[in-house]
Amino acid sequence: MARDENKAWFDIVEFPQADRTHKPRRQGLTMVIDKGIGLGTTRDLLELASDYIDHVKLTFGTSALYPKRLLRQKIDLVKSYGVHIFPGGTFLELAMLQGRLVEYLEYARDLGFTGIEVSDGTIPIDPHTRAETIRLARAYGFEFVVSEVGKKDPRDTVPGIKLWEQVARDLEVGSDLVIVEGRESGEGVVIYDEQGNILEEELEEMARHLEDPSRVLWEAPKKRQQTDLILRFGVNVNLGNVQPEDVLALEALRVGLRGDTLRHYYLTASNSGELAAAVPKAVGMRGGNGDAAD
Repeated sequence: MARDENKAWFDIVEFPQADRTHKPRRQGLTMVIDKGIGLGTTRDLLELASDYIDHVKLTFGTSALYPKRLLRQKIDLVKSYGVHIFPGGTFLELAMLQGRLVEYLEYARDLGFTGIEVSDGTIPIDPHTRAETIRLARAYGFEFVVSEVGKKDPRDTVPGIKLWEQVARDLEVGSDLVIVEGRESGEGVVIYDEQGNILEEELEEMARHLEDPSRVLWEAPKKRQQTDLILRFGVNVNLGNVQPEDVLALEALRVGLRGDTLRHYYLTASNSGELAAAVPKAVGMRGGNGDAAD
């Protein structure tokens, strides 16, 4: 990845992980969960970190609580920074439950949302209806359609359902990206246990069956989840439900500017011999003038 000369420290240090993708990117996506931050905070976030944000989700049904004028302004603001924005899938589920799906899609398009999320995390949707909903959302001309697999409440999990098969079906009928449910808590759902630790067997079984991991986004609100998934899938894994204040911290994890992934880079480079000469040479330099120490 070519470094941006407008960034601070551009010519001082190299990012340890040099293969991080640039926007517009198809993998290595970061989706921010927005539970209701104001225009000023949104503007500050985008000015600082829009290079590292690909999608903003106005989660749950929070967009219904905005004044219409303010919601349009927020959507336009996010789009002006080259970031996609979409309402949460739970809201679409409510529209389906009330028989208002067409009206929901038309209004979301008129408001200016660039994407739509199709999910069945709370209410049951049969496979045919799910596929037709994805196709319908695609027909309304949104720039992207995402779907989500996995139930929000473990009590609603349907025995025998293989999530990777649902991922494959969603991609086949028109989803651009499939989200693996993680909730905002990252606890007790799909690949996470009640403490938010990754269930390794579940993750590995699902990963083995994914034909194209670049089209799957893992909701990972906790730092240790983000770290584990980056180390498992690489710097350009798609991650979601990232808190606005954590965007730069996540990007630092991705490129090796944080202890967990810098340690991984150091151990890898040390084993290959790349750092054997570089570290003593750097430590032996005088401060400021570039002359070698006596």
